[in-house]
Amino acid sequence: MSDPRRRQQTQPGPEQQALLDALAAENAAVYAYGIVGAFSNPDRGDMIAAASAAHRARRDATIDALSAASIVAPEPPAGYTVPFPVTDPTTAVQLAVQAESDTAVAWRSVIERSQSDHTRGTGIDALTETALRLADWRTILGTTPPTVPFPGAPQK
Repeated sequence: MSDPRRRQQTQPGPEQQALLDALAAENAAVYAYGIVGAFSNPDRGDMIAAASAAHRARRDATIDALSAASIVAPEPPAGYTVPFPVTDPTTAVQLAVQAESDTAVAWRSVIERSQSDHTRGTGIDALTETALRLADWRTILGTTPPTVPFPGAPQK
């Protein structure tokens, strides 16, 4: 007997694969912001909560978009390995920069690989949001300039 809740899954095309990659980046960002919150200065709590909520909302919307395309979104891993030890407020901000940089790369890829105006627009909105958060975190670190010319593009 088959489970009526399971739908036939389609093979992802380039656009759906880009969304799956963006979903993976969003899941990692949600996890990273948990660590960022644990080690950050308390006065950054609202900023961290807003960023985390934005990534959760983007994750949920991406799952919905994949579901509409008959693609089953994979469950996120139980945990992630962070790229460096996070032990204080400075390394916490560096992790936030890394999370935003990674999501920028993923959403730029969605824009490049999208085949529909709707998905392209979603990618542009997501890339814009993550680029703004990235600039905020880079400002806190004192990085000059706080913005990059093409967010999500390979840096030279």
